[in-house]
Amino acid sequence: MPLSTAHVVTDRPAHYVGQLISQLAHQATAELTGAGRGAVTFRQGTCSLTSSGDELVLIAAAPELDALVAVQDVVTWQLSRLVGQEELRVEWSGPRSGDTLEIVAPAVGDYLLTHCTPAGPLLTELAEVTRETTGSAAGMQISPDEGALLELLVRLSGARTAIEIGVFTGYSALCIARALPAGGRLLACDVSREWTDIARPFWERAGVHDRIDLRIGPALETLRTLPAEPAFDFAFIDADKVNYPAYYEEVVPRLNPGGLLVLDNVFLGGRVLDPAFQEDHHRAMRRVNEALARDDRLDSVMLPVRDGVTLARRR
Repeated sequence: MPLSTAHVVTDRPAHYVGQLISQLAHQATAELTGAGRGAVTFRQGTCSLTSSGDELVLIAAAPELDALVAVQDVVTWQLSRLVGQEELRVEWSGPRSGDTLEIVAPAVGDYLLTHCTPAGPLLTELAEVTRETTGSAAGMQISPDEGALLELLVRLSGARTAIEIGVFTGYSALCIARALPAGGRLLACDVSREWTDIARPFWERAGVHDRIDLRIGPALETLRTLPAEPAFDFAFIDADKVNYPAYYEEVVPRLNPGGLLVLDNVFLGGRVLDPAFQEDHHRAMRRVNEALARDDRLDSVMLPVRDGVTLARRR
C-alpha cells in the first residue's frame, strides 16, 4: 500500500482540518475523528488530516501509485482553494510502502541486543521454551532489550505495586516482578491457563512467584472489580489491541500520582500511520494513541522501540 506524507506549515492547522473535511464531504466520505483530526476516504484511496503544533500533517494512501497521485492532487487542489491570501506549500514525500515499517533495521536490532544488559540464562530459557511450545504465537513475546527496558523502568520509578495486562508465557511479568522491591506485588492478567502455565515454573525458579498475583479471565472484568482509587505505581499493557482504549481508561485512574504506564505495539508494524488499514485493532490503536497525546492527566512520550512503546507518567 503506497503512502505519502505532507507537512504543511500554517498557524491555523485545526482550521484547515475542519475546512477540508467540510469541502471534501461532497466528493468522499469525510469525518472528524478527534480534536484537530480527520479522515477522508475516496474511491481511489484515503487521506488522514492532523493538526500538530504549527503544521497540518497529511498522510495519503492508495492501492496503486496512480491512485495515490490522484488522492494527493484532490487534497492539494482543495486546500489551495481554501487558503485565500495565505501562502501554503504542500510538498508530498516520495511514495513508500505502508504494508511493513521496519522500525529497527536488523543490523541495528542485533547491535542493540548485544549492547544492553544480557537477559540471563533463565529468561533465555523461557524464550526458547516459548518458541518451541507456542510456535508462531511466540511473536507475542517481548524482545530481550524491551524486557531490560521494563526492568529498568520499574527500578527507576521505585514502583512497589504493578499491574500487567497480557502475560502470555510470563517473560515480561518476570522482568517486572524481579525489579520490584521485597514486598512488592504484581497483578498479572491473562485469559490463557495454557500459556501462563509455562510461566509459573520460571517465576518459581526466579524466586518471584510470591510477588505475582495471576488472574485468569478477561482483563476488563478483572480491572472493573478493583477499587477505583489509585493503587498502582507501574502498569504494562500488551494484550489484545482492540481493547487497548478500554484498558487505558480503566488503568489510568488506578495509577498513583507519579505512576508509570507503558503500552507496547503502538505502531502495529507501521499500520497506524497508514489510513488504508481500517480493521478494528488499527482504529483502536489510533484512538488510544490520540487519547494519550491529549490526556491532561498524563505526561507521555512515544518511542521507536521495537514495534513502538509509549511511556506515560500520571501527574
